[in-house]
Amino acid sequence: MPARHPADPRITSGIIALAAIALLIGGAFAGLLVEGAHDFSGAWAAFDPYLLRVVRFTLWQAALSTLLSVGPALLVARALSRHPRFFGRAFILQLFAVPLALPAIIAALGILALYGRAGYFAGAFTVIGGGSWPGIYGLSGILVAHVFFNLPLGVRLFLEALQTIPADQWRLASQLGMGAQPAFRLIEWPTLRAALPGVAGLVFMLCITSFTIVLTLGGGPAATTLEVGIYQALRFDFDPARAVTLTLLQIALTFVVVLALTRLGVNVVGDTNLPVAPRRYLSISGVETWLNVVLIALALLFVAGPMVATVMAGLGADLGRLAGEAAVRQATLTSAVLAFLSALLSVMLSLALTMARRGLELNRRSGARTILEHAADTGAGFVLVVPPIVVGAGWFLLLRRVGDVFAIAPVMVVTVNAVMAMPFALRAVRPAYDAASERHERLCAQLGIAGWNRLMLVDWPSLRRPLATAFAFAMALSLGDLGVIALFGSDSVQTLPYLLLARMGSYRTQDAAGLALLLGLVCLALILAAHWLGREKNRDA
Repeated sequence: MPARHPADPRITSGIIALAAIALLIGGAFAGLLVEGAHDFSGAWAAFDPYLLRVVRFTLWQAALSTLLSVGPALLVARALSRHPRFFGRAFILQLFAVPLALPAIIAALGILALYGRAGYFAGAFTVIGGGSWPGIYGLSGILVAHVFFNLPLGVRLFLEALQTIPADQWRLASQLGMGAQPAFRLIEWPTLRAALPGVAGLVFMLCITSFTIVLTLGGGPAATTLEVGIYQALRFDFDPARAVTLTLLQIALTFVVVLALTRLGVNVVGDTNLPVAPRRYLSISGVETWLNVVLIALALLFVAGPMVATVMAGLGADLGRLAGEAAVRQATLTSAVLAFLSALLSVMLSLALTMARRGLELNRRSGARTILEHAADTGAGFVLVVPPIVVGAGWFLLLRRVGDVFAIAPVMVVTVNAVMAMPFALRAVRPAYDAASERHERLCAQLGIAGWNRLMLVDWPSLRRPLATAFAFAMALSLGDLGVIALFGSDSVQTLPYLLLARMGSYRTQDAAGLALLLGLVCLALILAAHWLGREKNRDA
């Protein structure tokens, strides 16, 4: 058994990381409480018909989005599971992974390019409807965008569940001559039914915390959610009391959903690792094969359509002129610097929590885990309860009393995006560090190697690729984020998503399409790098 080290530097680093997270979240709550105490009557008066309408629409659009995403996802996952080997299957699964990290504002532009008033399908919709096509703003646009993001996620989660079915069950079903319908009822449906509440709950949480989609496609007050209401209350109406009320309601709603997901044991970061598809022993009829082909093809077209439209619209823009604009160059540089710093901070915090959790686990003699160990294990997941717009709103209200809130924009963007990317970074770093610790812990204890020397000489070879994977993914998430910069952005501090939103607001759609193409290509390159590094890591292991 490893020797006990009360002064383990790994624990100290974890305490510092937890303190930083607590300061960020606590500061946001402090801003909300101070503002609420300062104008309690105003916050209470915010409970009016408008607030009830916003809450009702938030829940309604999330419920509809969940229904429209999860139902088709279950059918497509079953179709892919029934056909584990065909040309292009791996490409489809990789394509379905792209929306998980694609900036929401890019998807919104792609959807507008397809289904908007001047979109590629506008003529067909005009003929079908017998009148001019009004566009897709409002609830319909929000639903299409949410299905675009969440249908691929649901497919991958359901497919992962189906691939846990033991091969022996399929072999026995084949020996008994079981047909497709009995196989679904007796083998596939019990597994899908067990996964259904968790997948639906995860999609519902993602929809109630959707900010960029509703902001860009909502189209007006009738399609406003709690998060967009917070943004409007601070940036347009400057009604801090209403912002406090909306923020507290958003936190309460998100907390209830996350708590339910935790009880269900759901992977709340929305990442899946699909194993090699097992062999199927059942023969599939020609009719079912064609139905499965149609389902997969429709899902592929629906997901690929906005991506292709974004590329086509971006290529139609004057990219040379955009590249020469000082505002675009400055926004690109600002985005790159802030995303780099955010990813670096996210990786450092994730590594510190991972090391602290392992150190506390090894130093624990017996019994239940301590509060510190529990915090190191689940502290990063707590940030999922507090969306970026909520953290930004709390700090916005707190800082406005002490100085210029827009001057602190870079710090807020870096810190909030870093903490929000931590759950994803931890999934890449923690397994590699725990495996390295299992191999080297006793030797390091005997030789007295600890701290920086241990990290560089012992752990670094095993952590190099996982850290690079986490860094690339965190940087991609930070590059496309609009939640914090939407509150703190200004003419002096602009990122590419902020500039893109401004060009959309001024009806410069061609410029917005060009910026979306640039941002999308950079994010896609980072995601591909993270995927390649993760695959190489698994191969080395």
